Amino acid sequence: MRNKTRILTGILAAALMLPLFAKGSVPVRADIVSEGTDTVSAETDGASAEAEAPGKTVDIIFTHDTHSHLNTFSTVVNGEAVEVGGFARIKTVIDGKKAENPDALVLDGGDFSMGTLVQTVYEEEAAELRMLGVLGCDVTTLGNHEFDYRSSGLANMLGSAVESGDALPALVVCNVDWETMEAAGISEGQQKIRDAFDVYDVKDYVVLEKGGVDIAVVGVFGKDSLACAPTCELLFTDPVEAVKETVADIQKNEDVDMIVCVSHSGTWEDESKSEDEILAKGVPALDLIISGHTHTDLEEPIVHGDTYIVSTGEYGKKIGSLSMEQKSDGRWEMTEYELIPITADLPADEATQEKVDSFFAAVDDTYLSAFGYTQEQVLATNDVKFSALDDLSLVHTEHNLGDLMSDAYVYAVENAADFDGVPVDFAVVPSGTVRDTYGTGELTVEDVFNSFSLGIGPDGVPGYPLISVYLTGAEIRTAVEIDASVTDYMTTARMYMSGLNFSYNPNRLILNKVTDLYLVDADGNRVEIEDDKLYRAVADLYSGQMLSAVTDMSHGLLSIVPKYADGTPIEDFEDVIVYENGRELKAWNAIARYIESFPDTDGNGIANVPEYYESLHDRKVVEDSRNIGDLLKNPSKYAVMILIVILILILLVVLIAVLVVKLIKRMRRKNADTIKKRRS
Repeated sequence: MRNKTRILTGILAAALMLPLFAKGSVPVRADIVSEGTDTVSAETDGASAEAEAPGKTVDIIFTHDTHSHLNTFSTVVNGEAVEVGGFARIKTVIDGKKAENPDALVLDGGDFSMGTLVQTVYEEEAAELRMLGVLGCDVTTLGNHEFDYRSSGLANMLGSAVESGDALPALVVCNVDWETMEAAGISEGQQKIRDAFDVYDVKDYVVLEKGGVDIAVVGVFGKDSLACAPTCELLFTDPVEAVKETVADIQKNEDVDMIVCVSHSGTWEDESKSEDEILAKGVPALDLIISGHTHTDLEEPIVHGDTYIVSTGEYGKKIGSLSMEQKSDGRWEMTEYELIPITADLPADEATQEKVDSFFAAVDDTYLSAFGYTQEQVLATNDVKFSALDDLSLVHTEHNLGDLMSDAYVYAVENAADFDGVPVDFAVVPSGTVRDTYGTGELTVEDVFNSFSLGIGPDGVPGYPLISVYLTGAEIRTAVEIDASVTDYMTTARMYMSGLNFSYNPNRLILNKVTDLYLVDADGNRVEIEDDKLYRAVADLYSGQMLSAVTDMSHGLLSIVPKYADGTPIEDFEDVIVYENGRELKAWNAIARYIESFPDTDGNGIANVPEYYESLHDRKVVEDSRNIGDLLKNPSKYAVMILIVILILILLVVLIAVLVVKLIKRMRRKNADTIKKRRS
């Protein structure tokens, strides 16, 4: 039973898994009055610091997950193409708020990088961090995508930011576990980041004075953030415990009115798994949590005790604004809260836009020229309404956006200049790797890059490369069962595929939802899958690096072991990168090539997205049936195992009940005999 209990625990764990120098000093903002250094462990009763006087007020403006979206951009909202965001418009809004209150605090919750072409000069220009400084951001923290360019990338970016001489936000994160890393021996990458932290003056917390209010701002890096950062070499301590100790340190050494946390941890629908809600309940002394990472759009704050949690979505589509007033007991009450849409009708601040333009100007020469592109180059004209980005996570079915991207992987590999001649059986695009959709009209190189803008390859060139692996038919069955059964708990892991079709019934038992599965050949014919046969699959490097989590978290029950063509397990996914003429074939470039290859149907010399993508093609079919026959037919091996465990548990309960009944009857007879003897 212990083994079976571990198996069931593994299934649940898997469900939760399936969702980056020069010497000098930072030009610190003038209103930072003191800084936290090393974390000091101390006891805290959870109360906020003593307030000098009730009735104080503070205004806070916040962002998070802007992901290099310095420019306005086009996307799809409610089925319509719209232009949103842009730091020049955000600056206009912040300046308006500052005109009302010059002492307004500006905070950011991390993941300020990785999402547009400007990230290609991340190391050299540190454009994202410098532009936060232009916005007047006081404090930010690290997100998982700050580690996308590996340790050297993050270290170089921080050094470049300092070298620029620009005003920069303070950078805080309290739970880096240097102690454990030192005990194990600091690696070269860890030391690079540590040196860069010293150059930038990264702290556990900072204290700022805003309009007579002293505010401590602590930063923290969440557990799921770490799970989503496969190239991060740093170790981190438990977020709640680290913040608790840091708050105790603040209460011991600082005289503050308010404690705020900029957290890259996020909130989830399941409150028991919602990291920033767990943080709020675990550290009740926090007055406010700026919650990044999950791209949550909170129209109303989440409140636990006296702690408020706020989020404003992603990409600078909206920014948050709030006001708080100190109560007589020293805690704070939120009196105003709004998420402000950054839309096309807002005027752009000219100086800010000029700064943004200067960063983008270098992209064509330093990056895109190597691919034969310019950022404004039109690849195709599009009349197809593609799924909105959120649809890939929220609506669990086939989506034309995923169809196009996965088709592009197959096309690029099979049409590479040095194609090895082995056909691709199927390609996979997880929803979490897709960063934007396509609007109607002209599709440019920039649009395509923005849609798949993650990472860097071992070649040091921005953009994750494609990888080619082999899976058995049985492993393919496991993969689609994971998609059907557990990605409701981690929607970023939902798969969109080319060459692989399946149907599932969401009402069936977990790990028993798939009702049909087959491959589709180049001619569109159905091909049955053989469990012991190896099939060639293509995905991006990031997806491959994250795959091992499935096996680890399920204790081997849900085993997917990518292999070479000869069946040998792959130990390092960098060994199976797809190359063309000695260069990594980047995922975004595969999509660009595919779109550019479409026929020119209107004769204007520019490709047109084909009508094929206006409809769906049975790649992921939902059979929403509660018919008893549909629920029980063709049970999978996992379903049989789960049913056996359930039956054993039922039998144990029945056995215990029978034993309890017998024991009660025996006790009653014994008591009756005792009473009878006394009477006699």
